Amino acid sequence: MPELPEVESARATIEAAALGRRIVEVDDSDRYECRPHPAGEIRAALLGRELTGAFRTGKSMWCETSEDGPDLGLHLGMSGRILITHADGSSTEGGDYLGTRYASVAEQPDRKPEWDRFTLTFADGGTLRLFDKRRLGRVRLDPDLSALGPDAERIGAAEFAERVGRGTAPVKARLLDQSVLAGIGNLLADEVLWQARISPRRPADQLPAEELVTLHGAVHEGVRTAIRRGGVHTLDVMPHRAAGARCPRCGAEMARATVASRTTFWCPQEQR
Repeated sequence: MPELPEVESARATIEAAALGRRIVEVDDSDRYECRPHPAGEIRAALLGRELTGAFRTGKSMWCETSEDGPDLGLHLGMSGRILITHADGSSTEGGDYLGTRYASVAEQPDRKPEWDRFTLTFADGGTLRLFDKRRLGRVRLDPDLSALGPDAERIGAAEFAERVGRGTAPVKARLLDQSVLAGIGNLLADEVLWQARISPRRPADQLPAEELVTLHGAVHEGVRTAIRRGGVHTLDVMPHRAAGARCPRCGAEMARATVASRTTFWCPQEQR
């Protein structure tokens, strides 16, 4: 699913292009994407309002609305994107990366209108759409985010060490636990552990203080680099997460196993 950098891309797109535009129509007819709300409930809550702010904690994103309206939660699912059109017909988008074949959703030859799962129409004629081919996203009013841990981009070193460096679970499992630290997914976890030279299978409570400081720095750097470059797929170890691939630093063959129920790659020479 999209990780923190991809969700930040969608959030920034909304902030730049959708705020302050009056909502005159809402298509919330996709009952699966908008569950548990019945068709029309989200529409009734948003008509006549404006989006006034776009926010994110980890992989969870929401928008505040005008006149003390409800928050609008937008979850991208496995491969969702936010598409915004302007009054002049131009558009902008953000969210899960599309790979190298297509530059935008609009260029996909098999794109179907029904993959737009949720749409806001603005008074100027533009729209905000949640494009979700796999139909795994969610749209929800006043989403409950109380179970999330601190955001991975913003957490301080001391709190990071206290939350991540406890328990006998593998350190990768601690990084993936959204109640411990919000925003890190499978690919980003492999990247930051490789950058920190820490085995994903190390029990979290066996990491000394200096390694937790190093890992905290790798998390911040990995998140910010991925945001700057355009997604976690751009990070350094990503091309080497494959059978027979070799570590881009030392040349050792990358190891592969299942850690925390996720396919995991690491360098057995450097990540002992």
